[in-house]
Amino acid sequence: MFQQLAAALAQSGATEDPATDYLRQIWHALGGQPAHLAHLTFTGSGALPSVFAVTDLAAASVGAASLAVAELIAASSGVFPQVQADRRLASFWFGSSIRPQGWSVPPIWDVVAGDYRTKDGWIRLHTNAVHHREAALAVLGTAADKAAVTAAVARWEAGALESAIVEQRGCAAAMRTLEAWADHPQGRAVAAEPLIHRASAAAQAIPGWQVPGERPLHGIRVLDLTRILAGPTATRFLAGFGAEVLRIDPLVWEEPATVPDVVLGKRCARLDLKNAADRAIFEHLLGQADVLVHGYRSDALAHLGLDPERRRQINPALVDVSLDAYGWSGPWQARRGFDSLVQMSSGIADAGMRRMGRDIPTPLPVQALDCATGYLMAAAAVRGLTQRLATGAGSEARFSLARTAQLLVSRGYAPPDAAAPAPERRNDQGDTMELTAWGPARRVLPPASVEGALMHWDYPAAALGSSPAAWA
Repeated sequence: MFQQLAAALAQSGATEDPATDYLRQIWHALGGQPAHLAHLTFTGSGALPSVFAVTDLAAASVGAASLAVAELIAASSGVFPQVQADRRLASFWFGSSIRPQGWSVPPIWDVVAGDYRTKDGWIRLHTNAVHHREAALAVLGTAADKAAVTAAVARWEAGALESAIVEQRGCAAAMRTLEAWADHPQGRAVAAEPLIHRASAAAQAIPGWQVPGERPLHGIRVLDLTRILAGPTATRFLAGFGAEVLRIDPLVWEEPATVPDVVLGKRCARLDLKNAADRAIFEHLLGQADVLVHGYRSDALAHLGLDPERRRQINPALVDVSLDAYGWSGPWQARRGFDSLVQMSSGIADAGMRRMGRDIPTPLPVQALDCATGYLMAAAAVRGLTQRLATGAGSEARFSLARTAQLLVSRGYAPPDAAAPAPERRNDQGDTMELTAWGPARRVLPPASVEGALMHWDYPAAALGSSPAAWA
């Protein structure tokens, strides 16, 4: 299937720049008017080293979110600002935006996480969360020791071990080829889904928002119920244009390797949504929010009494944006998953290995599925606000990492001679020193610009649970 697509592109003589093609597909999926694409230009040069067009996807997804902001400004002012998306800076932001000064971010992976050889292939274990690590070790019957885990995994077939760990409520993914994923029941289900599931709610009173051109999301309340990278990337972008973002985490949740990067501009609180009193606080916050962004599995909020119908009942005009890993249909629709696992399942890691002549799984150079999906989620949130400004209606938008993976590979392989971005320079960073909860840091300059609307953040990165569960 993948080879047929690539061959069709080659035979058609398609010469459209990949970033432009990705942007067009994204904007169409968002429901945007094609004429608005003329307001965006790409700048910068170079490409992250990958067999797929990762930098093009980065520039396109950042550009789509920024174009949505420009559209919101135009809906209020009647003047559509020009937008620029910088390929080089977008590439950096798809890695990490933070540059600690005199301190360091902890390693992203725990001692067990990683790729392992099985009897018949490869499998990736995702064990950063304690309960996920315990699930994998329980199946393998070994301690949290890399050598012991390696020996235990080698006795399993990849598919059988994947199934056993998932049944134990853990996270694992056997490495498949692009062709095997295309023939897999979940791969077929994802291929049949739209890039973005969109729906509108019943019209409500049109809000009397003022949209200041220099800070277009000022006064917008965003409730952030997300983890790790995709959802937090979306809400960080919204905070960059002035939204009040309140992130809610469980009482004991930590993600030290990613938090300093992704909580920029946010206030962070804790609630136990299994506790009736805390859930009542959350519902009160939800009733006052304009946007909810959440990355819980598709059935997780329902188990807490917060299914889509209940959320809409609490806030009829809500812009509701959600994420799942493996899609919203098919046998894996509620499976736990992360970017690195989806890359293994969907054939991306195998394609990298084969095309680069390596003998180990070769994923993308950054967690591009997470980051791209995050900017798409931000774009949907802003377009939902534009719709609400026009009609009063709330909306729903649903995304999956697996469907973003399909978008990435849809153009075939990237040219082998694509030049890497120039090394980062000091002037790629802002002049302001950010006083984070962990120490001073600088940030890479914003990856896009909207004419007249400076992207900047009102709060430095702060520790989880450092703010009360209340709007400012």
